[in-house]
Amino acid sequence: MQGLDFLLKKLIHAGAGRKRFFMAVIGLSIAMLLILAAVQIQANYNDLLHSKSNQDSVANFLVLNKVLNDETLGATTLTETEVSDLKKQSFVESVGLLTPSRFKASIQSSSDRFPFFTDIAFESVPKDFIDVTSKDWKWDESASFVPIIAPNMFLDFYNFQFSFSQNLPQLTQQVVKMIVFKVNVYGPNGIVTFNGKVVGFSDRISSLLVPEEFMNWGNTQFAKNADAKPSRVIIRTKDPGNPQLVQYLKQKNLATDADKTRFSRYRQVVDIVVNISWGTGAVMLLFALLIFTLFIQLTIASCKEEIVLLITLGASPKQLRRFLMKQFFPVNILIVLVSFAIIAGLQAFIHYALLKQNIYVSMLPSLYTALTAVAVLTIIWLVNRFSIRRYIAGPIQK
Repeated sequence: MQGLDFLLKKLIHAGAGRKRFFMAVIGLSIAMLLILAAVQIQANYNDLLHSKSNQDSVANFLVLNKVLNDETLGATTLTETEVSDLKKQSFVESVGLLTPSRFKASIQSSSDRFPFFTDIAFESVPKDFIDVTSKDWKWDESASFVPIIAPNMFLDFYNFQFSFSQNLPQLTQQVVKMIVFKVNVYGPNGIVTFNGKVVGFSDRISSLLVPEEFMNWGNTQFAKNADAKPSRVIIRTKDPGNPQLVQYLKQKNLATDADKTRFSRYRQVVDIVVNISWGTGAVMLLFALLIFTLFIQLTIASCKEEIVLLITLGASPKQLRRFLMKQFFPVNILIVLVSFAIIAGLQAFIHYALLKQNIYVSMLPSLYTALTAVAVLTIIWLVNRFSIRRYIAGPIQK
């Protein structure tokens, strides 16, 4: 048996030519790297968009309102139908109504050392949409103060603009949280005054927030139109740059913070690049399989007379097929393993490079990349087996 295998090996390599074999290996190696890289790029792309490690607690929440123009002036409220339609969209995880105060209010300092007075308006939103955690975020009529969440931009405006113009001291978040001030609510029967206190600062919603309990009570007690429809909503989405989301907002004449959706165009470009890499890898793989099939065909064709002679001398077609599979298939296993190892090395490098930028992708190749490698190897095995069986049968019949 060993003598026959040695003889077959000499015949095969003599007829095949090393250059053809080398070119076939190079072609398949490039194709494997491209197809595995395309799968891994897609996996990293999804990881960056949807992984909990990369979720942005600010960007993933969008406050929406109708675009204000000459046509919508005075008609910017959102109907129940519009809110329901928004909830049905696949890119929206949840929707919360921003309830505005329907009563006039003002806040002022409780101390003459820090004189301050301004008219103000409040909003409330369900707790799930607030990025501040505080045990004081609740209210009832027996509460000692009204808790308020202020936007960070308000404090920045005060510290770096207002305080200089009014000759007032700058304040840190900790100092502001210690201050108790007056909240004046103007009703039909006069002014009702509450103690107010800032319990946190938000980067998510750019308005003064109060608990829903206080807002509902105030609108019921002091507002002329307590059942007015909301004009703003807040949505939670996995991907604020989703082109479908941006297109929906445009169609429905809705507006939001442009900075949070400005990556939509870049997303479309990235989608095209990822799809091209998929297509390129697939085409290269097809060409590589074709090259290997032609290589096997040429190898067997060049040894046609020797194969017929070996069969005449007693070698069975099954033995020849098994021998040829041993000659051609193991190198494919090596190509796939080396290609996967290269992708694994590049993935580890990308992981540590992005980690320095506080961006997370897995250090290991995706499971889909590994499954793709196995699937491609299976396809190569089937192609090799079919080609050898077909072209071994040819010389025998002729």
